[in-house]
Amino acid sequence: MSWVEAELREQPAALQRFLDAEALNAQEITHRLLRADVRYLLIVSRGSSSNVARYMQYLFGTVNRLPVAFATPSLYTVYDAPPELGPAAVIGISQSGASPDVVAVIADARKQGRPTLAITNDPSSPLALAADHTLPLHAGEERAVAATKTYLNSIAAVALLSTAGDPRRLDELLAMPGKVAQQIEDSLAGSERLDRYRDMEGGSVVARGVNYGAAFEIALKIRELSGAQFEAFSSADLLHGPIAALKAGRPAIVIAPSGRTLKSMQVAVDKVRERGAEVVAISDDAEFLEQSDTALPLVPGVSEWLSPLLTVVPGQVAAVRLATLRHVDVDSPVGLTKITLTR
Repeated sequence: MSWVEAELREQPAALQRFLDAEALNAQEITHRLLRADVRYLLIVSRGSSSNVARYMQYLFGTVNRLPVAFATPSLYTVYDAPPELGPAAVIGISQSGASPDVVAVIADARKQGRPTLAITNDPSSPLALAADHTLPLHAGEERAVAATKTYLNSIAAVALLSTAGDPRRLDELLAMPGKVAQQIEDSLAGSERLDRYRDMEGGSVVARGVNYGAAFEIALKIRELSGAQFEAFSSADLLHGPIAALKAGRPAIVIAPSGRTLKSMQVAVDKVRERGAEVVAISDDAEFLEQSDTALPLVPGVSEWLSPLLTVVPGQVAAVRLATLRHVDVDSPVGLTKITLTR
């Protein structure tokens, strides 16, 4: 078994380990981070961690009613022009915690007297040392280049920070390791449904709301592992210029769990079909799955705000399956390394 598949299967245990270790600590961090003078969050990240940041933007916007902005690291490391942050709390998300430009943003924010947090799998990393607070991911060693369990635990870290003061939502989150385990089992059992796409030239991943980041993560995983050119779009943006790229032979993976975005995703599917592209549906809605060309069902009964912990799993499995069909070494994707030190 490849490292990436082994680590994909380890995700429920890694998630449980993180929740057991950090549930109480995260609540305290949230209270200290969101002090009285904080009016928005600034996130600095790269790669898969930026897909976690997209989730945070929607989750903290809808549930915590707090604006989330993304930092521009080049202002710090290339242009020597760090902005005045004003009433921000600043969060760095990095699985390795080693990227110099991510560290630079956190270090400057701390100089400006803003509260800072590092979300990282290495609590002794430069990022962790630069921040006021650290939320360790407890994912264990991740040997595969393509992140799986560190990504999932980063999503859980954001969800955990969001639950401060809400025991009902915390209980929902604490129940997720079992649901993730079931999702992995179901997705692996149905992976042969993807074999028809072995020769595709590329495609799209479409989502909206809290799963917008999941669309980017799935597209990234498929590109990393199989080399197929997949791009992510919100369903709203797709209806503008990008829809011109949809055609037969370029399937659209549509993420549509039950919730507020499901209706708009149906509109997107209708447009995808008009362009002749096949629909691969990631959903728990029976009617939506029935109308698709390839159904990748989700474990039912999960609230929309937590659905990104599930929706990414069929995408991870798809990336591994497609890479295997194309005879790619999933543990050594061409041109990629585990840690990228951007400056």
